[in-house]
Amino acid sequence: MRNLKTAILLASGCAMLAACGGSGLFNRDRPDEFAVQRQAPLVVPPDFSLTPPAPGAPRPVEGTAQDQALEALFGGPSARSDIETSTLDRAGQAAPSIRSSIGDPATNTVAKGRITRDIIAAPEGDGQSASTLIPS
Repeated sequence: MRNLKTAILLASGCAMLAACGGSGLFNRDRPDEFAVQRQAPLVVPPDFSLTPPAPGAPRPVEGTAQDQALEALFGGPSARSDIETSTLDRAGQAAPSIRSSIGDPATNTVAKGRITRDIIAAPEGDGQSASTLIPS
């Protein structure tokens, strides 16, 4: 038993020392970091006949920032389908002041139930005094 422990310890020690070697089976061909060539420097083209843009003017090729955003989000303008056109025609136009009349107390709403009413009527705060009731 003692000889087996010694043999295992000797074999593992030899394996660890073999990993430190730089030649043989584990040697890799590495690139030489000192053999780097220099690239030619960049040169300004000799065409100086271009006029600089006016300060604050948009670039003629790019358009406005809103056009760029629409192009990035939706891929440019596309024709509406017949169903979409029909739906928009039936919907009509919204009143310009619709956002200000939504929160009006005289606006009629549909009753959504006791839980929704409790959520809407809940006091503002960080929830320190909040409590729950689990029905059994």
